[in-house]
Amino acid sequence: MQLKSEIMKRARLLLILILGVTLVACAGNKEQQTEVQNITEAYEKAQQSIARSNYRRGIQIFEAIQARYPFSDLSRQIQLELMYAYYKSGQKEQAIEAAETFMRENPIHPRVDYALYIQGLSYFEDDPGILERWFRKDTSKRPPKELERSYASLRRLVERFPSSQYAPDAEQRMLYIKNRLAEYENHVADYYLRRGAYVAALNRARSALEQFNGAAGNAQSLQIMAAAYENLGMKELAEDTRKVLAANFPNEG
Repeated sequence: MQLKSEIMKRARLLLILILGVTLVACAGNKEQQTEVQNITEAYEKAQQSIARSNYRRGIQIFEAIQARYPFSDLSRQIQLELMYAYYKSGQKEQAIEAAETFMRENPIHPRVDYALYIQGLSYFEDDPGILERWFRKDTSKRPPKELERSYASLRRLVERFPSSQYAPDAEQRMLYIKNRLAEYENHVADYYLRRGAYVAALNRARSALEQFNGAAGNAQSLQIMAAAYENLGMKELAEDTRKVLAANFPNEG
């Protein structure tokens, strides 16, 4: 994965620089030089473990190094390593927390875009869960709280770092999320419509249309709005809405 190889390359270079400075400062002191060598070996062992998908071991080593040097430049790099390892090992909450801590402590660090990306990925619902697939549950009917948070993180990334290497993938995920959120809003609006809560249905469908303009569910939002206006006796508004529907979605009338 590009994500993994890219961060490992950067991390190795940074580690050499950090420990190189330490080594020069400690020249002549064999005990300190040995410690530097031990840290280097431990760091590389952690990276090798993660490269082999042994995330548990890699995380243990990185956390141990970080605990020993909590305020160093090396600690900041390990935060980046850890948030990736947490994400890949399925420890979503830890990855989100690590990313949030990194951004809070290093608001102008050049890798804030990476932290936002990992945070967005950790919230992102990549696939329905195994039980949902097994029982064929419609995921559009679940409140998409985590997707909303994912969208917020990815949007911050795209808006703050439009030239980031992670921005293109973030934009693609945002498009999926926007469709998913619009789908859920339409589900709720349709629920209100079928139960005669026409004002609530109208407001929910209009909100979906305004917030997620360009989403695949916009046609359904207009259909619900037209039906709600019709049932409320607002014939002219219902007809205007149908005209908008016909003009923008000729096959959805």
